[in-house]
Amino acid sequence: MTPGLTRLRVAGALAGALLLPAASSAEPAHPLAQWTAVVIAGDWRAGPDRTTQAFDNGRRDIAAALTEAGFARANVLQYSLRPPRPGDDPKIVSSDSRVAVRGFVAKAAEATAGCLFYVTSHGEPKGATFGPSMILTPKLLGQLMADACPARPSVVIVSACFSGVFVPALKAPDRMVMTAARRDRASFGCGADSVRTYFDDCVLKAMKTVTGFLALPPAVKACVAEREKAEGMSPPSEPQSYLGPTFAAMAPLLEFDRVTPPPKVPAGRD
Repeated sequence: MTPGLTRLRVAGALAGALLLPAASSAEPAHPLAQWTAVVIAGDWRAGPDRTTQAFDNGRRDIAAALTEAGFARANVLQYSLRPPRPGDDPKIVSSDSRVAVRGFVAKAAEATAGCLFYVTSHGEPKGATFGPSMILTPKLLGQLMADACPARPSVVIVSACFSGVFVPALKAPDRMVMTAARRDRASFGCGADSVRTYFDDCVLKAMKTVTGFLALPPAVKACVAEREKAEGMSPPSEPQSYLGPTFAAMAPLLEFDRVTPPPKVPAGRD
């Protein structure tokens, strides 16, 4: 073979290689990216003639924390179940609780890897306030989760007084449940001047440091207890949690993204 022909064939091979698609350098999607999440502020009242921003602040900030943890922004829904005010986003604010339910069900049909349901509101022994005139009972929430998220891992968090009442009805092997209080205890931080409830604030703090769902309940419980003790709140709310065995087995695969690393301890001298 002549040197000229060899050079032509080498050049042709190089040209063909350059036309081949390059190997993808994109990182794989986060395991939580195809989960559906909804965060709902179920009330806005702090008494007969007073309002509170605590639930809406919690709703906004928890939703942002979920996207930072690895949930896709498009799959994180927010709803505020209060009467709309001028300038409100109609996609978020509606006093019709059915809007939030329909939105959650529709999104869960699209992002099917798992479900997270978070409601922050006032509570009573029957359930959680869910809009101007509705009580979200454990039975109703249990049915909603079964209908919207069948046979998939799910996390349910109820931030409300007496919310421990939800735990028995929501237990399932592939589910984790967290509540802000025992079934016979109030939780704190929903007054007219409150920025966020104690529980919501502790969830936000914990999500910046823990690695994933398994570590979230004990971290939040310890944070709430410390806050209540520091501010003299009694009796303690005693947040509750349940961890299904199937969920526990797969939870290590669902670690949060962009967690704050633990502080470095300076090396001591020998």
